[in-house]
Amino acid sequence: MFAKLPSFISIPVAATLFAINTVAHCTPLLVLALFKVLIPEPRVRGALSRVLLAISESWIGVNSFLLDALTPTEWDVQGIEGLDPNGWYLVLSNHQSWVDIPVLQKIFNRRIPLLKFFLKQQLIWVPVLGLAWWALDFPFMRRYSREQLERRPELRGTDIAATREACKKFAELPVSVMNFVEGTRFTPAKHEQQQSPYTHLLRPKAGGVALVLQAMGGILREIVDVTIVYPRGRPTVADLLAGRVPRIIVRVERYPVPADLVGGDYENDKTFRARFQQWINALWEAKDARIAGLLK
Repeated sequence: MFAKLPSFISIPVAATLFAINTVAHCTPLLVLALFKVLIPEPRVRGALSRVLLAISESWIGVNSFLLDALTPTEWDVQGIEGLDPNGWYLVLSNHQSWVDIPVLQKIFNRRIPLLKFFLKQQLIWVPVLGLAWWALDFPFMRRYSREQLERRPELRGTDIAATREACKKFAELPVSVMNFVEGTRFTPAKHEQQQSPYTHLLRPKAGGVALVLQAMGGILREIVDVTIVYPRGRPTVADLLAGRVPRIIVRVERYPVPADLVGGDYENDKTFRARFQQWINALWEAKDARIAGLLK
């Protein structure tokens, strides 16, 4: 019924409902986050962190309910059985659209710990959500261009240091570290510019994954490899809210953390770096073949 409404009605109505849900959950979240900042007692801060995570999972749960209620999208998901909400996971995924984020949140909510993304520093200014991400200890990263690094060499390595610091926090409570390995959303123009050897993917960037394994390899339980496919093409969030995404396919593969890739020095050890890149390239080749098969 809702999906049959014209998009100039369905999109504002759906967006309003999602906005109400966000404000309703973020308001208590931010109040509790203030207490967490002001109270130094570790046990109290730990308890507040767990409450903040529960609020986040509730927010995602309501968003997922709204997606099911307001859109006709068919969800074809396989491979999520047997996951542990109290485990530590490294989640890797291809990246095509902003729709990927609600897709990942919907299929993993309460099946694994809350997904934590590495976010650009500028996103802290996103109304409501920026403060919520900060309250939930999402790491904010400053990205510097080559020109900036040439002008200020002292900035080199600051993103690496921030990643290591974030991973220390991640060791305190069960967490799912989320990494879009391509580093950006897929577009045909980017694919051509990179001269990517894959048909449906951009080149993978191994450095971020290597840093997480270096800092957290000892506690990570598994690598969760996610493949997201939109058979009708890459959608926008407006397409999703308007009911123009008939089907979403998600395949989840799980692998043990490779022991020989834990704790290595990706930055300075050329032999280790080559071995790590070979591993992630093989992962991406398998993903590219999987996407081709699903599209058939």
